[in-house]
Amino acid sequence: MANQKGGVGKTTTAVNLGACLSVMEKKVLLVDCDPQGNASSGLGFYPSDQRDNIYTSLFSPENVRKAICKTELPYLSLLPGTPDMAGAEVELADKIGREYYVRDLVQPLDEEYDYILLDCPPSLGILTVNALCAAKELLVPLQCEYYALEGIAQLLMTYELVRKRLNPDLAMLGVVLTMYDSRNRLSWQVKNEVRRAFPQHLFEAVVPRNVRLSEAPSFGKPVITYDIKSKGAEAYLQLAQEVENSHTV
Repeated sequence: MANQKGGVGKTTTAVNLGACLSVMEKKVLLVDCDPQGNASSGLGFYPSDQRDNIYTSLFSPENVRKAICKTELPYLSLLPGTPDMAGAEVELADKIGREYYVRDLVQPLDEEYDYILLDCPPSLGILTVNALCAAKELLVPLQCEYYALEGIAQLLMTYELVRKRLNPDLAMLGVVLTMYDSRNRLSWQVKNEVRRAFPQHLFEAVVPRNVRLSEAPSFGKPVITYDIKSKGAEAYLQLAQEVENSHTV
């Protein structure tokens, strides 16, 4: 999950897509690559609680399994984030093969999970590039507002550059519209614009603006365990089904 623009529903998508895939009995690992650690706190894990996390594993990948936490959903596990990851940006700068540290961390876990979801920071820095080098597919959450369309062009340039130079196997999984308000004319315009730009890659599932979806992280829960009947839960269950169908065709 990547988008260099902040506040577009990227972490919300990572947490809730992971949770919805897990209730479909898919083994999911959510990797929190963002120094803000919001994907971790959204599942009830806080940096002060964890001795082991993604940062302690980054330079000692053989210890990564010690850092993986179980969540309240039996099929969903978490590799927690930490503010220390902000320091990793600096520490990786002069390392040979600096783009591949996250790949080397998660690759040995590939056989153990059906899905490994990487939540990226809201930037196009070395941590996001690391995640793109580790990933097989890119999912872009896109907020339904005018500036979001400007940002996606820059993200796609980075995506193409990573494919060309660093990870030729990286594919585009799709774009999911978030914070959609059907009463708002701009939301309709953004949807039509994205459909024109990505005819093959726009998910049918659209994530609406939803109070329950906004409240769930403050309780450290994904929306399906907080309020499964909410519109937000319905949208992410539909998205999970679409993601799963795209891998079973």
